[in-house]
Amino acid sequence: MGLGLIASIIVGGLAGWIASMIMKADTGLILNIGLGILGAFTLNLILSLIGIYAANSWIPQLFVGIIGACLLIFGYRKIKS
Repeated sequence: MGLGLIASIIVGGLAGWIASMIMKADTGLILNIGLGILGAFTLNLILSLIGIYAANSWIPQLFVGIIGACLLIFGYRKIKS
C-alpha cells in the first residue's frame, strides 16, 4: 500500500521545496511543489523499471522526490535557457 494521495502530495510538495533550496531555484512556490510531485512520480517510475522500489514510507519517498525534483529543475533550467 502506498502513502495515499494526500500524503504523496504533501511529501512531493516538501521535496519540491527542499530541491528548490538545494538548486537555488527561483521558480515560485507552485512550480516547486509541482516539480516535487512530478519528480517523485517520475523517479519512482524510472527506478521501478530497473527493479528498485523505494519503501512505502515518507522518508524514502522524500529522498526520491528531492532527487527527482532536482533533476526536473535542472532540466527546466536547460530548456528555459
